[in-house]
Parts: sequence; structure tokens; C-alpha cells
Amino acid sequence: MSQCLNPDCLVKNSEKTQFCRECGAKLLLSDRYRALNILGKGGFGRTFLAIDEQKPSKPRCVIKQFLPQVKSKKGLAKAAELFEREAMRLDELGQHSQIPSLLAFFNQEEQLYLIQEFIDGNDLQKELTIQGVFHEQQIKELLNDMLAVLNFVHSNNVIHRDIKPENIIRRKEDNKLVLVDFGAAKSTGGLDTSKTGTIIGSAAYISPEQAAGKPKFASDLYSLGATCLHLLTNTEPTELFDLAEGEWMWREYLEDNDISYELSRVLDKLVEGATKRRFQTVEEVLEALSRTSGASHIKPTKPFISDRYRVSKTAQYGVVARHKSSTVSATKRRKPPSVQNLKLQVTEYSFVTVAKNDSVIVGRHSKLKTIEHQGKAKYTTFDLGQEVTIDLVGIPSGQFIMGSPENEAERGDNESPQHPVKVRPFLIGKYPVTQAQWSAIMKQNPSRFTENSDLPVEKVSWFDCVEFCQKLSDRVGREIRLPTEAEWEYACRGKLKTPFHFGSTITTELANYNGEFTYGMGEEGENRNQTTKVGSFSPNSFGLYDLHGNVAEWCQDTWHDSYQGAPNNGSSWQENSDLAVGEARCDRNPRVLRGGSWLHLPGCCRSAYRLKAEPNSKSDAFGFRIAMGI
Repeated sequence: MSQCLNPDCLVKNSEKTQFCRECGAKLLLSDRYRALNILGKGGFGRTFLAIDEQKPSKPRCVIKQFLPQVKSKKGLAKAAELFEREAMRLDELGQHSQIPSLLAFFNQEEQLYLIQEFIDGNDLQKELTIQGVFHEQQIKELLNDMLAVLNFVHSNNVIHRDIKPENIIRRKEDNKLVLVDFGAAKSTGGLDTSKTGTIIGSAAYISPEQAAGKPKFASDLYSLGATCLHLLTNTEPTELFDLAEGEWMWREYLEDNDISYELSRVLDKLVEGATKRRFQTVEEVLEALSRTSGASHIKPTKPFISDRYRVSKTAQYGVVARHKSSTVSATKRRKPPSVQNLKLQVTEYSFVTVAKNDSVIVGRHSKLKTIEHQGKAKYTTFDLGQEVTIDLVGIPSGQFIMGSPENEAERGDNESPQHPVKVRPFLIGKYPVTQAQWSAIMKQNPSRFTENSDLPVEKVSWFDCVEFCQKLSDRVGREIRLPTEAEWEYACRGKLKTPFHFGSTITTELANYNGEFTYGMGEEGENRNQTTKVGSFSPNSFGLYDLHGNVAEWCQDTWHDSYQGAPNNGSSWQENSDLAVGEARCDRNPRVLRGGSWLHLPGCCRSAYRLKAEPNSKSDAFGFRIAMGI
């Protein structure tokens, strides 16, 4: 069949007809291109599947007919400019095997036409509809394929400006991905990209700076990242972004679709709203992506950890500061460590909760019964050397009420006001840091109780813990830090609202504290008068141990007398947050410890209990556990 191209006719004609039987319009364009049927219609016009009758094989091609929907003179002029620009871009870039070639561009019967190579295959939006969500390996292949194309496009000083699933076609003959539709593409040659221009692109996929009319090369990287999130979740990017919090929530839309930590970090940085915090070039993305492969020969070209941290209130979860060395020159600094691969494994465990006792006898503490549950969590292990390892458990994102209700026994005013907090996913130490782990990194042991290397390290100040985190960061090539106070309480509670993660009371069979005293319906028990080996008691529902008692754990936050004005996004709440650690040693703002210890009364071991201490304080009841953002 031969499709009439007259917009007011569009009648189908027989195969060899030269003129439309209905309107008399010429059916061959440039005496060679015959339209077969309509492929689609967009803002600039229609596209037709066609054949080239001048070639013996009559290969298929695509006719793009300029037929803009705008009617104003200014709008028509701009649309014509963009249509012509697409032809120019294809002429320049069509030499790449994954970009359609321009075959012709001409005016016939006062209509502009663009003829380009036909790509036989489905676009990724159609693939998503047919096959369902993409998985990690498919996303990696998509990124590698498209980044190679974008590298070529950007090296020719062109920004595509309309990357989305519909504009990426998987070619049947070789399974390669082809980038199409350069109608929105913009050349940057000799132009000031900070100057505001026409806002073009698909709203669900464009970056903030492109939405403001100031696209950059990094804008294409943002759109590629947003495309990946759509394919992973089968949800439009606009639905994956929480406007109220200003945060991407795409992980919450993953259904039975595990994504590695490394790839999730790449995707997060691709869709970072602030251009300075986003990947700037294709090369940067490829380097980060190479680290997700786990190939032993791949080494980063620069340290993952910067030479000097600053703690920022605007950071996602707060940042651990680092000493700046003035005695070691840059040329003599040791080579940056290879990043330890983050392989998440699954662990299964049992945990208990305290059963409700309905037969309460006034003035008598009866033996409490517990109920056993089964849990499952993801964790990763870092090698510290000397056959010592440290485990971090994955904590899912969620929302909880931070602080204690007014009717909770032994609560303090500093646990008010209760307030909702949204916490993004993170990793936290399975146990408090042990003496073996401390010694492997710090090469000494400050602890009082040294009978067993699996006892938690104690007699460490907040500054000491920060230094440990920095040294461990340098070793594993990842940012290790203290947990924020909100993260600690969220992780401790295990999504329960009771005073303890196992219920409304506590016994010395469940935790190590001063058992000569009781809380609620708990009974008197053992007073061990020292720390116990980590993991001696039941974990909570997240698979974390020793959150109540044993050692009180330092958090990142500065002490505040209440939660009035506290952040609600799980971030660290700090004073003097712009000080580097060398300067922070002079900062005497008190810090927060959580969880109580072997020395404390049971009410001081509650999930909401807060302890205040100077950052240089050292006690045989003070320890810590580590955390890491995702």
C-alpha cells in the first residue's frame, strides 16, 4: 500500500500509484521515498514507515513530516528551526552505529521532510510493557550502551535533551540500543550554556537546570538516570520523587527487584538535583559503573574519600570529619585504597519479644515469657585484616515516631516532643565495635575489660570514634561514620513503639544492665558489673544485637535539650557543623549516647533514652557502632 502524505487526506492507495486517488497529491517524495503507513504523531508532525524505491532492495526508512501543532508565527518559526536542527544533528552524528543516519532533508510542495534510517525493534517503553521491570544486569547493559552513545554525542558538543524510554530502541539484528529523536538536541559549540533558553524535553525526565532553560551535558545524564529508575520500578519518575521532602524514594517502589549498593549509588548520583553533586561527564559514570562489576583489575583513579571532610547540615546524613595532615606532602601520601566490593548477603535469625502477661498480681513480679520469631536481613562484611571482619546490616527506609510518649515510665523531658521522622535506607553495625575490630584499625586497645577480644571496645571518646571511622573509611574506600541519633533509634526500635525492642519491659536474660533494679513488670536479675561478649543476647527484628545495655553508643549528633526544631529526615543535628576535625577537637559541644550500658539502670536502656557527655569523655561504659549511607 501507498500512504498519502497530505495531512487533510491520508488515504491508502495501491502499491504502484504515483498520485493519490482521493486528493491527487504526489505519493513519491523526491521521486524515491514511498510512505507505507503512519508510525506515529508528535509535537512536530507525523512519522511514516517508508521504502526507498531507487535502491534495488527497496530498504525501509522513516519519513518525518513537519506538521507542528503550534499556530503562532513565532511558534512556527521555532518549530521549523528545531526540525531543521534535528536534520543537522543527524547529519553530524549519524555516523555512529547507534544513532540513525540522515538520508535526506528537503522541501516538497511547501512541506519540510526529513528521511532517516529505519531502526527495526521495540523502544524500551514497549519492552517494559511487554516484559515487566528491568533487573540490575539489564540496567547495567543499558547504561554501558547509552553512555557510549552519549560520549560520542557530547564529544560533538551536542546535548540530546530528550532521553526517555520511548527514545531508546533495541535493534533486532544485534540487540544494540539506538538513541533516536534528536529534535530537541542542542549544540553547545561557542554558546554560553548558563544562558536561559527554550525549555524542551519530556517533563518527567528532565533535570532542574533543563527545566529552567539551562541544559548542560550533565542534564542528559540526569535523564538517563531517571529512565533507569522508571524501568526498574515501572513508575514514572515524577511519582518516585517526594516533593515534600525533596528526596527520591525510588527504592520503596522496587518489588522483588534487588539492586546492589554500588549500582544504587550510581543511580542516586545520576539523578542528583544539584548539578555540582551529579556526575559531570560520561567518563565519571563509566568509572563508577566499573566498580559495580567486582572485577579485581579495576582500580579507582582517585580516592573515594576526599582529603578533608567538612561536616555539613545539608549533607544527607551528616559527614564524619577528618584530620588534615600538614606534615605529609601530596606526593608522599599513600596510594588510595581499592574500594572493597559491597556484596550483600542474606542472613536468617531468631529474635524474641516479651509476651503480654494478663494475670498480673499487684506487687509481685512474675517470670516473663518470651515469644520467638524468625527474621531475615541483608548484610555486608568488610575485611579489617588480621582475620578480623566487621558486619553491617541493611536497614530499610521507613518512618517512625522519635522520642517517648508522656505515659512512658522514667522518660525525660529531653525525649520530647515526639515527632515523625522519615529515614532513608542505610547500613549499621550488627554489633557494637569489638576490641578485636578496634585493635585491627587503631593498633591499640584502650578498654578496661580485656578478657575477650569479642567484648565491645570501651573507654573511647567521641573524637576517638570519629578517628576510627575515618581510618576504616580509608581502608575500605567507603564513607564510614557514626549513626545519626534518628538512625540509631529507628534501628533500635525495629518498628516497635514499646520502650524496648522486645516489648514493654526488660530482664537480664535479654540484656546486660544493672539487674538489681527493675523496670515495669520485669524481675530482678544478675548485675554482671562489666561488659559481655557482643551477640550474647537476642537480636531485634532487624537482626541487630546489644542495642539495650552493654555499652552506651556514641551518635553523630550534638546534644540538644529537646527535639524542638529537630530535623525530620533522619539527618544529623549538629552545632558548628562546618568545622573540620582538626578544628573540631576544640569544639566542646556535648554529644549524644544511646542505649544505656552494663552500669546503667534498666530505664536508662530504653530505645528513647538519651545520655549527654562531653566529646572527649572516656568511660568503661561508652562504646559505639558504625554506620554507612546507601
